[in-house]
Amino acid sequence: MFDGLLNGMMMGIETAFIPMNIVIVLFACFMGSMIGMLPGLGPITAVALMIPLTYGLNPATGMILLAGVYYGAIFGGSTSSILINAPGEAAVVATTFDGYPLARRGQPGKALAVAAYASFSGGTISVILLMFFAPAMANVSKNFQSGDYFALMILGLTAISAFTGRGSFLKSILMAIFGLMLSTIGTDQTSGTQRFTFGSLELLDGIDFLLLAMATFAITEAVFIVLNRDAASDSFKPRNLGFKSLKVSKKEIKSIIPTVGRSSLLGYFIGVLPGAGATLGSMMAYGMERNLASKEDQAEFGKGSLKGLAAPEAGNNAASTGSFIPLLTLGIPGSGTTAVMLGALIAYGINPGPRMFVESPETFWGVIMSMYMGNMFLLVINLPLIPYIARLLAVPRNMLVPFILFFSIIGVYLITFNAFDIKMMVIIGVIALFLRLMDFPMAPILLGFILGGLMEYNLRRALIINDESLSFMWERPSTLIINLITLVFLLLPLIREARTRISLMRQKPAA
Repeated sequence: MFDGLLNGMMMGIETAFIPMNIVIVLFACFMGSMIGMLPGLGPITAVALMIPLTYGLNPATGMILLAGVYYGAIFGGSTSSILINAPGEAAVVATTFDGYPLARRGQPGKALAVAAYASFSGGTISVILLMFFAPAMANVSKNFQSGDYFALMILGLTAISAFTGRGSFLKSILMAIFGLMLSTIGTDQTSGTQRFTFGSLELLDGIDFLLLAMATFAITEAVFIVLNRDAASDSFKPRNLGFKSLKVSKKEIKSIIPTVGRSSLLGYFIGVLPGAGATLGSMMAYGMERNLASKEDQAEFGKGSLKGLAAPEAGNNAASTGSFIPLLTLGIPGSGTTAVMLGALIAYGINPGPRMFVESPETFWGVIMSMYMGNMFLLVINLPLIPYIARLLAVPRNMLVPFILFFSIIGVYLITFNAFDIKMMVIIGVIALFLRLMDFPMAPILLGFILGGLMEYNLRRALIINDESLSFMWERPSTLIINLITLVFLLLPLIREARTRISLMRQKPAA
């Protein structure tokens, strides 16, 4: 087994380090980063735009190009989230929770630098795990059933506690339920029944995620900048955005290393599961770190915490790399982007699956080994650009607000070319603004919306397989373990509160 792994690695190195492929990786990482930075143009768009360029390339080089664009777009997607609170892709929504507040506090360079370091680390750790454990994790992925996925979605919903301030847990629950309700709008994929469309043809396909994200985050933030007369952006001077602004102290690096490690492992495991993807990986990584943090660190989450920024960035990049396992070893796309890449593989005449190790080893190992080089290129490309990208926050408020609104509207319109979506975005934006003025958190809406469709689909399948019985929630060991982890995460805040009260009671007699 070790000899086969070593031979595969050597073959991958030979393939990846061909001069042509090195240039292809550099080009793919650059294009992926640039496209990922634009709100509305996520990794699916980036990969789709690059497919015509692969027609004249051999399979290994073509897949190296698409893979580089994919993780490059995930890497660059954090930029708009951090600078203008406009997540153009579901996988980078969690980055806005602490990345944007940190940028508004006058540290956009540090925010982008931490995101870059965490993304690089998450991607690199995931590549190492992918190289050594791809066959074993393929078996785990293959054995996951609908009940396991439903339990995993419930575990994902426990991340709601990460967005909950003291005394606002009920508000977070209500917002998550609102998100779940929005996810049911459209045509039921199982029965074909129209649900909550009110006779509107435009709602047959449901509400697009980007529309909801732009309405609840970018639009409301632009209005809040005006309402609060926030002149923070006017205080940024170009001289404050040099390379010194990228500096992260040794103490700060030391504090986020465990966060990056845990989030990378979690993101990799989530990415391995077909259908889970980088979005769930980033959300769960953020929620896990929020729940594991000390009381002092928890108070910083949502206000510009470095841990809160590093966790989702490491998680989503690790998950995007991990999603290549079900794609290459099982032929099952783990996300919309890998579904497009699956089409490219089939067009090359390659049948992804367990036999790919034997039938197309140069493609399999070439893609994996190119990821090492790609992650290094991404860091080298993005770090020097950060001082210039961060100058966006030096734009005066009266110019920044129209800029945010323009990108939000154009990003949504480019998805469907339908003016109805713009109207819907404005309506949801008004509702979200009212809720935000009432101190309702926005993040649980997106969490509920993202998980809603997956939860419904897997619950239905599990109930059909188990004759309408809920026994699937505890019969399989894997499902039971996930449910126990969920229970621990739910009880953890209560346990901490109880310990705090007990310690206060013990101090009273001494006082």
